Amino acid sequence: MEIRLFGDPVLRSKAAEVTQIDGSVARLCDGMFTTMYAARGIGLAAPQVGVRKRLFVYDEPETCGRGVILNPVLADSDGTWMFEEGCLSVPGYSWQIERPRRVALSGIDLNGNEVTVEADDLFARLIQHEIDHLDGVLLTERLDDDQRRAALSELRRRGVGAQGGGLFPSLGAE
Repeated sequence: MEIRLFGDPVLRSKAAEVTQIDGSVARLCDGMFTTMYAARGIGLAAPQVGVRKRLFVYDEPETCGRGVILNPVLADSDGTWMFEEGCLSVPGYSWQIERPRRVALSGIDLNGNEVTVEADDLFARLIQHEIDHLDGVLLTERLDDDQRRAALSELRRRGVGAQGGGLFPSLGAE
């Protein structure tokens, strides 16, 4: 699978709920794990591989292990903290991003079972980052206005992102 890069329209649209869990969803998740590992990531949302479905995979052995969440919903959050955050769809870049320190999540696993997860620190950040992808929100949108302008200018200067129209949709007429 190919990871979609900043500027690809699929990254800007909200993903649809998974309505049927079958072999194709399991194969998609297997492919996403392979792609995530090859890119040395710890989380990957379906839109990042061009699939508009509400699911993500993750593997961070030190905090949460390996898993798949379908149709995730953030139920609660608490606290805040800053942390250097990057994204496989914007390779080679990272920024200090403020997010809630703790979150509660509900969703479904690959067996169709309801799951609830309480996470903090890195695992909470991973969950929020992947849900952002499912909602069509990019990491650059979490920056303040000055940081976002500087980041988008740098990305444009270096030619980062998908080719074609809509490379910098947040810039408007700039």
